[in-house]
Amino acid sequence: MTRYLISFNDGDMTFPDEDFPAVKEAVGLVRKEGKEKGIWLFAGGLWSQTPITVNEDGTTKNESLQPNTPHIGGFTIIDVPTKEEAFEWALKIAIACRCAQEVKEIMDDPNN
Repeated sequence: MTRYLISFNDGDMTFPDEDFPAVKEAVGLVRKEGKEKGIWLFAGGLWSQTPITVNEDGTTKNESLQPNTPHIGGFTIIDVPTKEEAFEWALKIAIACRCAQEVKEIMDDPNN
């Protein structure tokens, strides 16, 4: 099996406030299905914020490593056998969240 990061950018989820309960329910159903199938590892949303960069010397900066680039707004990590299956889950999440999703393969860690 291979792990994939499925994510969207901060600000991509746009819908009327009154639709929030329906979106929350749709996302919950996708999460439930993924857990039942044993492929759902973790998911979370991030508050809209300026990232804090921690440098090698321990100093910090209130900025992104790549200023003026989009920041992740939410993400899901799944473990599925094929990239095509990752795309299928990304589609389910895109429909539930009402925004496009980006799919990236996570490098295998032989120590896990």
